[in-house]
Amino acid sequence: MTRFLLASSATALLAACATPLPTEPVIDTGNFIAAIPLAEPKPERVETVETAIALPLPGQLKPVEPAAGKKSPKTPTAAIKEGRAGAVVEPSSDGFVNAVQIYPYTEGALYRLYASPGQVTDVALQPGESLVSVSAGDTVRWVVGDTASGSGSAARAHILVKPVAAGLRTNLMIATDRRTYHLELESTASTYMAALSWRYPQDELAGLAARNSSAAAQDAISVERGVSLETLNFDYRLTGDTPAWKPVRVFDDGRQVFIQMPASISASEMPPLFVLSSAGEAELVNYRVRGSYYIVDRLFGAAELRHGTKPQTVVRISTASATRKSRWFGG
Repeated sequence: MTRFLLASSATALLAACATPLPTEPVIDTGNFIAAIPLAEPKPERVETVETAIALPLPGQLKPVEPAAGKKSPKTPTAAIKEGRAGAVVEPSSDGFVNAVQIYPYTEGALYRLYASPGQVTDVALQPGESLVSVSAGDTVRWVVGDTASGSGSAARAHILVKPVAAGLRTNLMIATDRRTYHLELESTASTYMAALSWRYPQDELAGLAARNSSAAAQDAISVERGVSLETLNFDYRLTGDTPAWKPVRVFDDGRQVFIQMPASISASEMPPLFVLSSAGEAELVNYRVRGSYYIVDRLFGAAELRHGTKPQTVVRISTASATRKSRWFGG
């Protein structure tokens, strides 16, 4: 029985070895698709934060030796003394109007006031200026009071100063609704100032500017009022350069030519006017300047405003008829 089983097992094993092995798979190269490499991912933006820069500590700084011949900085006491001495304005003989010393007002200046025992010095402010406060350094040996004169717009504040002895020094500060005054007071036994006041260059300049503006406006109004609208002719052309002073407009009323210049033009920039003859030669013509207007007491076909020499800036003013005639004849 055992032999039969062994023989059967051997027979089965031989039969298995005789079975053919499966063949390798066949690959169709006609449908082959080549691989495409993928692009590398774009790097993301990284936000950077700048940290504070470390500064050197005071103990780490080395002193720099001053250059040869260079003066060492002044002490605070010396700087204050020098600045105060440079700011003091002394009275002058040219500044007196009768017995009143008139100082030109400058902000931050120290005005000297000489007083004497038994005498009162009058400090007069600008008419219409309102007194706010008065402060003196020494109120024991200096008597300081205030009063007023006039009324309405002519009302004027006065500060009265009197020392009790000679050889005294102090300062006085006056605050108003317009400005601040600083005075250096000194008492002497031999002389004193009866009164002092100020003139105000900035206010004077502002007043002149306002008056000039008002005059220019009145001149412009008078020019416009004296012109009849029914007879105005605006048929003028401006050619040539384009400076800042180029006329705004040109017109005539049948008798006069009006050249309106920009309102911002200054007297130094106003160019002279030349009328061109039929031969093209420039001739000076009489004209008046009223406000921002040139007024020519005659009509013309062409004229030029000329400024400077080399290079010369030229603006030509011509009527439409003169322009057409120039084109017809090749001018």
